[in-house]
Amino acid sequence: MKTNDYTIRLETEKDHREVENLAREAFWNLSVPGCHEHYFVHVLRQHADFIPELDFVLESEGRILGFVMYAKGRLVDEQGNEKPILTMGPICVHPAYQRCGFGKALLEHSFAAARAMGHDVVINFGNPDNYVARGYKSCKKYNVCFTGDVFPAALLVKELKEGALDGRKWFYHPSDAEALCDDAQAVAAFDSQFPPKEKAWQPSQEEFYIHSHSVISW
Repeated sequence: MKTNDYTIRLETEKDHREVENLAREAFWNLSVPGCHEHYFVHVLRQHADFIPELDFVLESEGRILGFVMYAKGRLVDEQGNEKPILTMGPICVHPAYQRCGFGKALLEHSFAAARAMGHDVVINFGNPDNYVARGYKSCKKYNVCFTGDVFPAALLVKELKEGALDGRKWFYHPSDAEALCDDAQAVAAFDSQFPPKEKAWQPSQEEFYIHSHSVISW
C-alpha cells in the first residue's frame, strides 16, 4: 500500500464498532495488561466534553487504519481566569500500519481543523518520543502544570497559534471522561463483547509507567 492511498474523514455511527476494535488491537497490553481505551472511545462519544467535529478516521480501501478524538479541557491561572483548550486522545494506528506516516497525517489534519474552529492550544498526556516531532513541547516550557505545581514529563502542550500562552502559570484541568474507565466491571463487561484476548506483560508497560510517573522538577 502506498502511504498516500488513504482518506481522512469524520467518524460516522456505522464506524463505531470498527473504531473500538481498532483501539483494542492497538492498545492491548501496551500500557497495562489488557486495555481500556476501546471502552474510553465508547463512552467518550456520549460525554458532554466530546468534540464530534474533531473525531477523524483514516481509511484505506474501505478499512479504518487509524483515528483521533478530542475533548474539551481548560486551563485556570492563579487568579482563577479560565482558558478553554483541547485535550487530544485517544489516537491510534493499527499495529500493522504504524510508522507509515498515518499518525502524522491524522494529527496534522486535525490540527488544521481545530485551528479553523478557533482553538489555539492542544494538550496531550503521552510518550514525548511520539509527539515532539509534531510540535508538542514539555508542559514546563509553557508553565502548564497539574494542581500542586506538578509538571509531568508526559504532559505535552502544543500551541496551534503562536503566543496563545503568555508564560503565566496555568493549571491543567482535563475532561473527566476518562474517569469512567476506573469502573473495572464496566470495562470488563464491555470487553466481553469482543473476541477473547490474553492479558500479558510486555516491556512497553514499564516504559509507560516511567513516562507517566516522571515529573520535571527544575
